[in-house]
Amino acid sequence: MRLVAGLGNPGKTYQESRHNLGFWVVDRMAVQLGNPGWRSQHDAQVARCAAGGVPALLAKPQTFMNNSGRAIFALLNFYKIPLESLLVVVDDLDLEPGKLRLRLNGSDGGHRGLRSIIETLGTQEFKRIRIGIGRPEDKRQVVSFVLGSSPEETAVLQEAVAESARIASVFLETGKFENWSSP
Repeated sequence: MRLVAGLGNPGKTYQESRHNLGFWVVDRMAVQLGNPGWRSQHDAQVARCAAGGVPALLAKPQTFMNNSGRAIFALLNFYKIPLESLLVVVDDLDLEPGKLRLRLNGSDGGHRGLRSIIETLGTQEFKRIRIGIGRPEDKRQVVSFVLGSSPEETAVLQEAVAESARIASVFLETGKFENWSSP
């Protein structure tokens, strides 16, 4: 079984925020995989499905971004999913809006959701897709920026979400994933 975990914050307040791009990706994948339905399990909303005949799990941790590791750790343990079968999808302030960066491993890069996962799992050795959201001009506005949205960016971010969902679907079907950054 393979797991794609999209990070975000639960609730309507955050639904359209830049910080919830991980949720957007797994929601899109669920629709593409026949809408398997979400249920609560281990501090996450999960959808069991199959991609190319391979059992798969989509997850949206409900622990809020900064505690995402708790839900992911519980799901990996419960389903006995090895780390090499985990893919995490997150937003990234250090990439231009809509740009993608795929990594086989690495540091948290200042992302608190990734930091939680690394601390909880005790390793940086898991795959991730980082979706660029850019940085606000005023560095003091980072929190309101990531928790906000912009109609002008929606089309660019939706394209990045679609491409991320495609990449994650290939991973679910084949297990293939490589380091890569969009131009």
